[in-house]
Amino acid sequence: MTASHDTEGPPSPSTDAALPVESQDGETQGLVDRIYSFRSTFAVIAGLILLYTFTIRAVEAHLLSHFENRVRDAIEITNYRRPVITQIQMRINYIMKQSLWISIGGVNVAPTILGRDGSTLIYVSGGRSQLPAERYIYKEILLDAERLLPATAYLSVSVPHNSILANSILIFYAALAMQILWLRNLANARRQRTMLEEAMENRVETEHRARTIEAELDQMRRQFHSIESTDPEHTSEVNQLRDERKTLESKLAELEFRELELRDSAARASELGREIHALEDLLEEASEDLENRDDAIRDLETSLKRASKDVANQEAGRAREADVLSKRYGMLYRNIEVDDRALQDIVALRDDAMKLKCEEKLKRLNDEAENVTVRRKVGGIPPHLTIFEMGFAGKGRIYYMKGSQRRFRVLNVGAKNTQNAAIEYLRKL
Repeated sequence: MTASHDTEGPPSPSTDAALPVESQDGETQGLVDRIYSFRSTFAVIAGLILLYTFTIRAVEAHLLSHFENRVRDAIEITNYRRPVITQIQMRINYIMKQSLWISIGGVNVAPTILGRDGSTLIYVSGGRSQLPAERYIYKEILLDAERLLPATAYLSVSVPHNSILANSILIFYAALAMQILWLRNLANARRQRTMLEEAMENRVETEHRARTIEAELDQMRRQFHSIESTDPEHTSEVNQLRDERKTLESKLAELEFRELELRDSAARASELGREIHALEDLLEEASEDLENRDDAIRDLETSLKRASKDVANQEAGRAREADVLSKRYGMLYRNIEVDDRALQDIVALRDDAMKLKCEEKLKRLNDEAENVTVRRKVGGIPPHLTIFEMGFAGKGRIYYMKGSQRRFRVLNVGAKNTQNAAIEYLRKL
């Protein structure tokens, strides 16, 4: 009986059950920290390479500007006691030998200097310099100066990666990168030390708590055994209470499961409610958009009706103006007849000055046809038609031919931009 009660008693919690989870979390965090550390190292190395590359480019640009100024000063010759080529070569050689950037820094400078004629090579990097002569003829020096000056200099500057200057820049950035990595590793070590101390404290606290719980359980077991040994009736009651506890635990598990289901249903209901509200908001926005579009359509219909009325009024006005011009030209100019197409073209001339110039040409054609200047005879039309082109106001054109009822017949009036359309119209006559 006692052994059976010991097996059914409450199990003692083990302290080792929580340790694997903490150790796994610690290992995962340590792995993440190591990967993050490698990523930081890679970023620092990439930054080192980029800084080194851009610094070399900046140094090359600065040195190019520096040597261009010096070479520009060297090729400006004001003393003609020696030949121009000799002076330029001596000055360039002096610059190349005395520059610390070249002699110590290891910078490659390759100047090329051409004369003004573009074919005479005065100086080239690595070439031999002209030896100075013992005597010079002043006249020849002046002729060479006139032929070669002003000279043109072409310069290229590069910093080799094995030069002292490039290595100094690389060492500086490498030292800076090492300092950054050292500070980063120091911060990681401090963080890991703090995490280790916290883990040790948690472990000590967990062990203390586990000992306390085990002591309490041992005390409860002793009390339980003492109660069972004193009264057998209490043993049956305890067994009954254990059965009831198991039943209550099963019901409690069912209730927890039901609670989870209800919570999921409530969550889904709340999500459906939010979706319904969102759809209602979208429906309201769509209704407002439809109302705005209906208003815009009504405004456009109103504008279209107004525009159609304006166009109709303009067409009616043009028709009335064409009728007035037809009657006026028929009364004033007895020797010419003007087609309806020409009248419409004259009305279409919105510039009043163009209209007056056109009427002036028509008057001259009516009164002084022999003195009117004809620009050309229109080509590309049927051979039975003889049509002439007469200009007015610079870009205006009047197309006319001999008439059947009157002396001349005006067919079309236009401008330079309507010339192709006018000729196409004349081809269809």
